[in-house]
Amino acid sequence: MIIAFSAIIFGLALLVWSADRFVEGSASTARHFGMPPLLIGMVIVGFGTSAPEMVVSAISALQGNPGIALGNAYGSNIANIALILGLTALISPIAVHSQVLRKQLPILTAITALAAWQVWDGEITRNDAVVLLTVFGVLMAWTIWQGMKTKVDALGSEMEKELEVRAMPLRRAVVWLLVGLVLLVVSSRILVWGAVEIARGFGVSDLVIGLTIVAIGTSLPELASSIIATRRGEHDIALGNVLGSNLFNTLAVVGIAGAIHPMSAGPEVFSRDILVMAVLTVSLFVIGYGFRGPGRINRFEGAVLLASYVGYNAYLIRNIFL
Repeated sequence: MIIAFSAIIFGLALLVWSADRFVEGSASTARHFGMPPLLIGMVIVGFGTSAPEMVVSAISALQGNPGIALGNAYGSNIANIALILGLTALISPIAVHSQVLRKQLPILTAITALAAWQVWDGEITRNDAVVLLTVFGVLMAWTIWQGMKTKVDALGSEMEKELEVRAMPLRRAVVWLLVGLVLLVVSSRILVWGAVEIARGFGVSDLVIGLTIVAIGTSLPELASSIIATRRGEHDIALGNVLGSNLFNTLAVVGIAGAIHPMSAGPEVFSRDILVMAVLTVSLFVIGYGFRGPGRINRFEGAVLLASYVGYNAYLIRNIFL
């Protein structure tokens, strides 16, 4: 059991480090090839910050542990909104200026409703996975079109400043991209092995392990980047990290895992996890959209989000020992 805990700690540390290198390398490489900063922020960074969830869930599904895959995706979404945005808003209130992000808020809400509808019957079939991946493809096409069409946006301006700060030669960017990708796979295999061993040792379901330990671990890159962005006054990047990650998790992560291995979802997934994820998503839409002006997540709202996350995890842990 000590080896399993050590594997999780080492796997998480390597996962966070490799994810950061992968995001930096891929963003800088895209910049060298002339991709607009707004598009980098919407697509490349969104893909990069969700890469840990994608790799962990794919490996889990391949190894016959779909519960970890499903728990990782939905648990990461819950952590992204409640933990990351909650903690980030406590440090500095988040102001939403980007019109592109305002358009993504209702889209994320609709996609969360699609996820709830699919889980309603207790399973994610391969047909469900195909639907998710198809919607993901359409959304990426729309996102690229939006990114090419929109010339001025707060997210693009903030991303351009960030790219200038982290500028690097093309050769180094490609090296970090490849090294980060390889180590993502290695660290994910180590993390999944440790998580499965702990689940077996304590008699805990794969789903709960995925919702807690694995979800928090794979969300650490978003947490670090969002806090750093907010402290620099780059509020739209902080929110964009979360929105992009949640869209990728709900569509691509679950879609890829479901295509590899159909996943059963017990009634608690819908009544507990999907319900919490849906309430948090709708809450984010209401407070972040800004119906009467620019959206804003203040410190009180951040505290409520963070308290929700603590309460949710306390409920999960309590049920383990009952």
